[in-house]
Amino acid sequence: KIHSAMTDVVIPIAPSSKNGRDEARSRKKKSDKKAPSSNGSGVHSDGGESRAQRLAVRRKRVANARARKKTGWGNMISVFLMACGIFAIYALTCMVFFRSLSGKSGSTVSRIRGLIKKDQIENPPVPSGIPIGIWPVSIRDEDGNFEEIKHPGYEDGHVTMAVPRFWADDPVAIHENKLMSRERALSIGTCVTVDPKTGTYTRGDACPVSERTIFVAIASYRDWQCRDTVTSIFSAAAHPDRIRVAVVDQIIAGEDGSCDAPHSPCSEDPSQPICKYKSQIDVYQMDAQLAVGPVFARHVGHRLYRGEYYAMQSDAHVTFTRGWDGDIIAQIEATGDEMAVLSTYLTDIEGSIDPNTGLSLRHTRPIMCNTEYEGGQQGKHLRHLAQPECMPLIKGMPQLQPYWAAGFSFSRGHFVATTPYDQYQPMIFQGEEMSIGIRGFTIGYDFYAPERSVCFHHYANGANAPKRNRVKHFWENSNQYAGSGVKAMYRLLGIVHMNPEIDGEMWDHIEEEKYGLGGVRTPELFYETFGIDVVNKRTEHHLCQFVETGNMHKKFMSFLRPDGMGIDYSQIDYRFKDPLKHGR
Repeated sequence: KIHSAMTDVVIPIAPSSKNGRDEARSRKKKSDKKAPSSNGSGVHSDGGESRAQRLAVRRKRVANARARKKTGWGNMISVFLMACGIFAIYALTCMVFFRSLSGKSGSTVSRIRGLIKKDQIENPPVPSGIPIGIWPVSIRDEDGNFEEIKHPGYEDGHVTMAVPRFWADDPVAIHENKLMSRERALSIGTCVTVDPKTGTYTRGDACPVSERTIFVAIASYRDWQCRDTVTSIFSAAAHPDRIRVAVVDQIIAGEDGSCDAPHSPCSEDPSQPICKYKSQIDVYQMDAQLAVGPVFARHVGHRLYRGEYYAMQSDAHVTFTRGWDGDIIAQIEATGDEMAVLSTYLTDIEGSIDPNTGLSLRHTRPIMCNTEYEGGQQGKHLRHLAQPECMPLIKGMPQLQPYWAAGFSFSRGHFVATTPYDQYQPMIFQGEEMSIGIRGFTIGYDFYAPERSVCFHHYANGANAPKRNRVKHFWENSNQYAGSGVKAMYRLLGIVHMNPEIDGEMWDHIEEEKYGLGGVRTPELFYETFGIDVVNKRTEHHLCQFVETGNMHKKFMSFLRPDGMGIDYSQIDYRFKDPLKHGR
């Protein structure tokens, strides 16, 4: 506390006139007795010798004052030189330290960054706008926390649905339209066990890697393999007790099986993973006739997130490798990037997993770099094409790529909290990946291809074709929601500034900030960097030559911020041009 006080000033009071005159006379008489002789000019003199003595004393005083002034300047110069020396030593120390942070030795950088992370973010406080995470957790305990929303497929809003509330209802309150601090990012993410000192499940870097929780979101449409996917997630995991699966199960009751129904009753075989870990499985069941595509289904799935440390998104027909959880966590941590999102199109299951060991037989993996404009009833938009699969040329960590894929995504939990699927995009299939990817880019996220595949996809190919081809698709309801997809695509492209030719009044701007862009980067920076012309609807071809070869990774990773909070694109002036067309 700082106190302020008034200074007391004593003002002498003049004496009364009578007493004053008497006192003045008394002083005058005394002074007359002591006064020296006057020379008649009003100047008193006590002789030449006295004057000489006074002059000598005066000269001595002047000399002493000049000496003191010189000494004062000397002291000031000494202090200034000492301060300059201290500053030079400090600057040299900082240069040496930060040079080591950005040095050529990857292992040295990793060690130093790791120490910084541990020293700064152990048991982070929970900032405003971020809920407190707990474990275990389930929406089954939140009957009073559901809300009514209008079904996006009915423009008049006469159909409503009860859905779980978001764990963090306002994404902007988390990222604040600027680059998140590392402390703020680490305040999201629960641990299986509480911190013995603070009693909190949010422990930041102090949480042991094997105890960091994983949220798995699955959107399933009448898929008989959904329960096999859930079974694989738990049975193949090294630490299944830290996993929570949330399924949006769009089925016709009585005709389709539920995703959390085991092959045998739990009473007969309680060892089945769906039985053993049923408390860690949340299923939101939706009437299949209300299904309007993966965007809305995954929107509901994001509503099931409850503050887990990591977040994964997977299709409903996927098989995982043994120890997948430890493997994918090791990969994402190897990036040193808190804003890393590992994402790819999955390789087909055929010939990919050893049936005896459960381990991957593949040494290649896909990487996201091939995209092109396509047209249709919903207008021209970018969509991902077939992606190249090859041996990774970057060793020891995932490889940087420009694009995000919906079929597999693994990130820190705050990616789901800050970049939720849009509630108002019904009947969208192609386009969702550009929406999430570009929105995530503007919030500061970076996308990587995993170095190793930890799961494989059951495509309708080969031996799987007969069974997979029997699975229904959401567009069987398209007549019921005719026309809604066009407006939804206008909104999707409008939010990410990809359709400048469309008047903004032609699409719905409701809750645009909630499902919109961040403030770290702009969509235009993404388009300029990777050769996308949103006006003429063209792309610079052969981007994979820049990405697949590892050139993008080598050029851009050097601009990863020292605290690991994403790549600083403001330092990157690279602009991709078709190497076959421009000769570079």
